[in-house]
Amino acid sequence: MNRHFLVRRTFARVALRLSRWRTAGTVPPRGVLVGAPHTSNWDWVLTLLLAWDSSVQIRLLVKKEFFRGPLGPLLRSTGAVSLDRENPGATIRELIADAATDESFLLGIAAEGTRSRSDHWKSGFHRIARQTGLPITLAYVDAPSRTVGWGPTFAPTDDLVADMDRVRAFYADKRGIRPELATEPRLREETRGVE
Repeated sequence: MNRHFLVRRTFARVALRLSRWRTAGTVPPRGVLVGAPHTSNWDWVLTLLLAWDSSVQIRLLVKKEFFRGPLGPLLRSTGAVSLDRENPGATIRELIADAATDESFLLGIAAEGTRSRSDHWKSGFHRIARQTGLPITLAYVDAPSRTVGWGPTFAPTDDLVADMDRVRAFYADKRGIRPELATEPRLREETRGVE
């Protein structure tokens, strides 16, 4: 392990201990990470601590507005990737190309797309996983147990509803920091039958 990861891992373990949070699960070698429930800005901090505790770098998709001002350099240094929600194609194409050559590619996506309650999740995580052939890992924050962790990993299929049933079953007992803001894991495409 290089010094950079050792320093981050040590910091993460101290921070988690002091805040009385713990990590759980096994980090996947590569894949598309779905982070949920996403109800607070603390989710980003906890996800970083999870990654650093596991000595991995996650490329977290973050809306471009957060990169303005002094927060931009901090976000870039932690692996965040700027996403223009109005025109995400260029960023996604670049990430898909990286996934083809990077043996430790981990892309983190908050599928809820917002910290506020919404009607649907965004389907990009499933589409990117299918386009790249990467598995999906369900990462989570569970405030009642003060746990941030790596959940199950599975290969996405052509059966979107079955895949989302699996996602819903996993997140059914997970509660975010502000549970009243959580969005049920449901994609708009499930009712249309297309992705």
